[in-house]
Amino acid sequence: MDKRRLGSKTAKGGFKNENDVVARFNNWISDETAQNWLIAMNYALSEIEYVKAIKIKGSYKTDIRVQVTIKLKQAIDCENLSVKLVSNPNGFNQIDKRGVDKYVNMWNIPKKVGYLLKLFTGKIEAVNKKRLKDKRRMFIDEFSNKDQKEIIKFFSKNKILIISDVLKGRDKFAADWVLVILKKDKKSYEWALKDINATMNIFGQGEVKITDKGSLKIGEITMQRKGGDAGRESAKMLQFKINPCLLFKEN
Repeated sequence: MDKRRLGSKTAKGGFKNENDVVARFNNWISDETAQNWLIAMNYALSEIEYVKAIKIKGSYKTDIRVQVTIKLKQAIDCENLSVKLVSNPNGFNQIDKRGVDKYVNMWNIPKKVGYLLKLFTGKIEAVNKKRLKDKRRMFIDEFSNKDQKEIIKFFSKNKILIISDVLKGRDKFAADWVLVILKKDKKSYEWALKDINATMNIFGQGEVKITDKGSLKIGEITMQRKGGDAGRESAKMLQFKINPCLLFKEN
């Protein structure tokens, strides 16, 4: 089978949630899709003795951990998968959200940039609100040119670290793979499976720039104010989003 074509075809069946992915892996002997996933992860089916998939609970990048036992070698591999179930090929998926102070600590964000991010999310109110598009917060393109350059400079300098943290994570359940399942309808789907380094390269393509809507684009990753939540404090978090279906374009 040509691995370059894996995930580029439409298959029959449906997915409601990550439990369906777990079930397919655990039924890999008779499930062709699970077999193709294992092949895409560089396993030879003839060498596999046992596969056990479990769903990971908690706020981790990994949604599913797959344990693969190899015949004769008495070795067990663990593969951590971040799973994105989508129905809109042009839609966006949240990959990380936290309060500004948590990102300040994670990335050692300078005091001035941290202050600007709090103005951006509305955690701190602007002194002069008369010319703001939204009285609750400031957009990045409403900052002075000097301040805009400060933000771009920081995120450009730390781009690799930031992309790794929001996509892969850094704890014991850091993601090894990203599996995107695009539901075509109730009876068919397409999928793409990429290792995390290839995924980070894909979403890291492009410069750091301010968008037309006054948010920040870090390669193919959008950073914006979370919003919503009926105006509660959680609306003032920073949020990072991607279009998972970009992985299909790289197949």
